Amino acid sequence: EVQLVESGGGLVQPGGSLRLSCAASGFTFSASSMTWVRQAPGKGLEWVSGIDSGDGAAYYANSVKGRFTASRDNAKNTLYLQLNSLKTEDTAMYYCVKGGYGDANLYRGQGTQVTVSS
Repeated sequence: EVQLVESGGGLVQPGGSLRLSCAASGFTFSASSMTWVRQAPGKGLEWVSGIDSGDGAAYYANSVKGRFTASRDNAKNTLYLQLNSLKTEDTAMYYCVKGGYGDANLYRGQGTQVTVSS
């Protein structure tokens, strides 16, 4: 059974930083591409970042490029998302997904809340 457990969210002021983690189990993590998505109140799921299984190449939405960094530790079966220079519009529930954006309704964790407010 695929299990994804996100952590690391919280309340932070604009300009602050957070590091999100996603502990994965129930599948071969190292062989799976992974994705971060987010959902702001009243809005749909937004793709944030994807990271390949092989070379770990990462891709970002324009809205977060240069501020967020995705990485993975295959030895620990853990996915990370470093959030820097946070803005109020980054406020959302953040989820990790096994696979791509299209898999979000099948393989998604419970999420971790990020709130950016002064």
